[in-house]
Amino acid sequence: MPDRDPAPAPGAALRTLHARGRLAAEYPAVRALLAAADRDAFDFAGRVLAPLDPEDVLAHHPDTPVVRVAVTGRGTVGEVLPALTAQLARHGILARTRVCGSGGYLGDLADPSSPLYAHAPEVTLCVLDPLTVWDKVEAPWQPLEVSVAAERLRRVLGELAQEHADSAPRGATLVLNTVPLLRRFTHQLTSLTQRAELGGLWKQFNADLLHMARPSAGLAVLDLEPVTSAGVRADEPRLGAYADAHCTAELLAHYAREAAHLIRGLRGEAKKCLVLDLDGTLWDGVLAEDGPEGVTAAGTLRGAAFGAFQRTVKQLASQGVLLAVCSRNDDGAVRRALAEHPEFPLRPDDFATVVADWGSKAEGVRTVAERLGLSPEAVVFADDTPFERESVRAGVPGAAVVELEAEPALHTERLLADGWFDTPALTDEDRLRPVRYARRAARASSEAASADHRAFLDTLELRVEVSPAREHELARLAQLTLRTNRFNLTGERLDAEQVRQRAAAPGAAVLAVRAADRFGDEGVVGAVFARIDGDRLRMENLLLSCRVLGRGIEEAVLGGLLAAAREAGLTAVHAVWRPTRANAAVRTLCPRHGFRTVGGPGAHPDSGTGRGTATGPATGAAAGTDRGDDAETGEESGAGSRAAGEARFEHPLRTLPPVPGHVTLRLRLTGDPVQPTEPTEPTADGAEVEACAPSRS
Repeated sequence: MPDRDPAPAPGAALRTLHARGRLAAEYPAVRALLAAADRDAFDFAGRVLAPLDPEDVLAHHPDTPVVRVAVTGRGTVGEVLPALTAQLARHGILARTRVCGSGGYLGDLADPSSPLYAHAPEVTLCVLDPLTVWDKVEAPWQPLEVSVAAERLRRVLGELAQEHADSAPRGATLVLNTVPLLRRFTHQLTSLTQRAELGGLWKQFNADLLHMARPSAGLAVLDLEPVTSAGVRADEPRLGAYADAHCTAELLAHYAREAAHLIRGLRGEAKKCLVLDLDGTLWDGVLAEDGPEGVTAAGTLRGAAFGAFQRTVKQLASQGVLLAVCSRNDDGAVRRALAEHPEFPLRPDDFATVVADWGSKAEGVRTVAERLGLSPEAVVFADDTPFERESVRAGVPGAAVVELEAEPALHTERLLADGWFDTPALTDEDRLRPVRYARRAARASSEAASADHRAFLDTLELRVEVSPAREHELARLAQLTLRTNRFNLTGERLDAEQVRQRAAAPGAAVLAVRAADRFGDEGVVGAVFARIDGDRLRMENLLLSCRVLGRGIEEAVLGGLLAAAREAGLTAVHAVWRPTRANAAVRTLCPRHGFRTVGGPGAHPDSGTGRGTATGPATGAAAGTDRGDDAETGEESGAGSRAAGEARFEHPLRTLPPVPGHVTLRLRLTGDPVQPTEPTEPTADGAEVEACAPSRS
């Protein structure tokens, strides 16, 4: 049989699509091509994708995730668009962009009626080029005068950030950046003492900018120092002089890469699991040939490089990244090496699961994902062998693949290059993820040993608490709205500040769902967004982490909520389901619990379409995907209150569904404890429901 022709290189394939006019029609293929593209291919992709009409792409692929981006800055900044468009395409995101007035960022951001705000951006990039501050400094100058000008600008940027928060769509993010200090300015000072003073004052200015950052509240700051310290030149003197374009193309390319990582993180698309090869990746040597005692991660210069990489991986794990092994080796030898080798920073307890056999790496990565309950898009695979990397790319669509190559000293740099695990804020749930997955494994093992699922649930000692979210839980609730797709009634996305505003609104109930069992505390696993409307409770959204589905928690929460509403004297509970790509399974949740359909498909012919509509504020800017512990698949952008295909429900609170008997439920609608009254109709053993409700005022 003749050999199959090799696949064309990414750059050649992109050129073919462009030449045939097929970029819009085959836009999903661009993501895979750019995953392994070199710098030239990225440059070409940016040039041909930037002019592409997003509507043409959406006509072929209406479910493509879209982000609206406005770009402004101190100088000419339009050249960032091609690089940004290509970087977002690499992550499967389609950009709707608008470049605003060149050099007019003050007016763009300060004027609520400016074209920038008319674009309704979800993300606004305000590119501060290397001439920022210096355009306000008159010669001759002293370091202190530069510092005063920098501080004035920082204050102005703070005011502009507030205006952006007020004028941009709710949940939008303004992105600033640190400003490189150019040699052409430092060396205008002949005094080494003054030069050092200027350097210190400038670093303080950039530090103050970084301290302004609150990504989860709508203000992010990209730090460009790691980029320039790696040798990327910041300024372009000739274009700066003649075209007011002061940033080099290379700096803008790196800026776009970091901005795309930020946008991906804002959308809740941080990866959850790092799957690692062993030979040539975590240690030096070949286990099957050298044995557990013959591999090394210390003792030699090359071995020490592997040890440094293991410490990097351990640092990621300390922040909630799940670690797994996928190795073509004997399972026993792998486990002995991890458990007994004295040189390894990583130990067996650091890994959520180990797949060691002689099957394909693609099959192994799929097994890891299945064991941990993750979607493939939650996984990052790192391997030093090209064949294995291509096997996973082809066999596990959606998984990110890190090319480690053969030089261990570069492993850390390559692993961290794409910020796969970056998130706007790290929550307690993130940090405890490895512990929770260890408990999950123990729970699964116990369930497998049980005679049946019902018997297992009866031994679980499941405790569920539902009550108003505490301040430190708001970020977690926002994270759940971004990452939870499968069990999410509406697909609505909120950031932490939006959750806080919801909780503070009159008549609102923003409830955190917490769960624990005999294996340990699961923490916050779900949320209920509701509000009082006259004598009715409107459930604006209900969502639950996929990692706890199948235990009866959803039935307990809904049953308890209905009981609490009735005990509070309300006459009905209304809910809405809005279809997304991933939440079809929860369409029947409300009908199964006694709700009747009053609007949308399946509505009773006598029901008024106006009743039972749970209308809430518009969706937030970031539309995320389930990743990992909260995950299935699919990217959603949220929906309007009258999305096509939505269904609206009403429960008259006459006959209530029971709380599952194996669940001990404590549910409170308000933050003020009250004595629970005896329900008219018992819910279930162990259920404690407080008969109180948010103020109607």
